[in-house]
Amino acid sequence: MAHAESSSWQAARDQISVEEGPANGQKTSSRITRIPIASLRPGNSPRLNGEDKAHIAWLMETQASLPPILVDRRTMRVIDGMHRLRAASLKGQSTIAVEFFDGSQADAFLRGVEANVTHGLPLSQADRRAAAGRIVASHPQMSDRAIGEAAGLAARTVASIRRRSTDGVPQLDARVGRDGRIRPLDGVAGRRRVAKLLAEQPRASLRQVARAAGVSPATVGDVRRRLRRGQGPVPDRQRQDDAAGETSATAGASRKEANAAQPALVLEKLQRDPSLRHNEQGRRLLLLLHNNAVRAEERSIIIAAVPPHCSVLVAQLACQYAQMWLEIQQELHERAQIIARGMADADSRS
Repeated sequence: MAHAESSSWQAARDQISVEEGPANGQKTSSRITRIPIASLRPGNSPRLNGEDKAHIAWLMETQASLPPILVDRRTMRVIDGMHRLRAASLKGQSTIAVEFFDGSQADAFLRGVEANVTHGLPLSQADRRAAAGRIVASHPQMSDRAIGEAAGLAARTVASIRRRSTDGVPQLDARVGRDGRIRPLDGVAGRRRVAKLLAEQPRASLRQVARAAGVSPATVGDVRRRLRRGQGPVPDRQRQDDAAGETSATAGASRKEANAAQPALVLEKLQRDPSLRHNEQGRRLLLLLHNNAVRAEERSIIIAAVPPHCSVLVAQLACQYAQMWLEIQQELHERAQIIARGMADADSRS
């Protein structure tokens, strides 16, 4: 059975190479083709509760022409269309129309969320919030509004999710908006760059200065008017907000330093937990966590132990392991959210 499935998968890949050709740099292929259903694999769905049997039954009965499913060309995993795939399989079809996607696993999940939000069975509020949390972690450069549009949430909801995820999400100086333009988060620094550029190049146009400083032309115009009036480039209120932000950042850095030693304490607490100690799988988990615990002072020793000719290979493995642990973290985070919501619902009913 495994051999047959492998052969079917390889045949589908061969068909792709003949019909589609190499990727042309676009995320999604514009050409639709039919491939064997047996060659496809379940994807990483944003639906926390899995597939909806009632929706699958409805798709089996409908006479309407269904759109092609979206498939990751590299892994042959379904990005969008598991309900359509299940319905086609239950109806006895051997092939299905697909559209191929070229990109990373994180981009594939983002594309799947966007597709599920715009058509088909709607995602629940819990699905969309959990998906937004994953997108914030995998695409921190995206703006709250852009993520909200992708996940079907308000920008303020995404901002709230981002604030709760700051410990595991890199903090960037700029974000990419829905229009694809990069905008800095630190408006104070941007205004000061504008003032410096205007002093150095007084005849430069607003757009030239805006591109060089990484701000909008409207911001450049406002800074220019303020300078002509003899005022500073940064409004008083914005300057006060910046000072408050620096105080908050300092406090956050102190908290991070205090938490740096916590992994050892957390591991020690887990090792005392009888639900982990008294079963084989729990002990294996504890051993895995113990073997992966690396103190800050040990990092340089580990790096020095890697022979120069093995650096690339070890770096690749480290990246793959990091991605695996990130996926584990995301799944556990989603599970914790479901449990927390269940407890909150139980409390409200009581």
